[in-house]
Amino acid sequence: MALGWKLVVDSANAPVLADFWAAALDYEVEDPSALIERLLAAGHVDEEAIIEHRGRELFRGYSAIRHPEDPYDEVSGVGHGRRLLFQDVPEGKSGKNRLHIDVHGEPGGLDKLVTRLEGLGATRLREVDRGQAGHWWIMQDPEGNEFCVA
Repeated sequence: MALGWKLVVDSANAPVLADFWAAALDYEVEDPSALIERLLAAGHVDEEAIIEHRGRELFRGYSAIRHPEDPYDEVSGVGHGRRLLFQDVPEGKSGKNRLHIDVHGEPGGLDKLVTRLEGLGATRLREVDRGQAGHWWIMQDPEGNEFCVA
């Protein structure tokens, strides 16, 4: 039986990084507001564990995005498919990513996609052109995590 999974990305500001990646991938930011309200009302979490970001209540230090076509739990807002969870950690990024995301655009649309991602806050690092083997850009998200765009 195949296992479910999510990719967890360490961050300094989870909601802001989730906003970037949701816009970059055309994903949806998960909305845990209904779950948070239930947990607060039942006394299972304290107000200090909650923040507001863009009019939504979120768990402090966490924010997730999911593919808009994948199923999700309507009570918790948690996706059951392609999902990225951003979690705040105290230390900053210290080296090259050991795992990264490859973003693939439409054929012939590399320049347009790179420019769009720059407009969202990404930075170009290096262009790679391997002829028939491929052409892509290595970029960084707003917190310095590398990813490739092809």
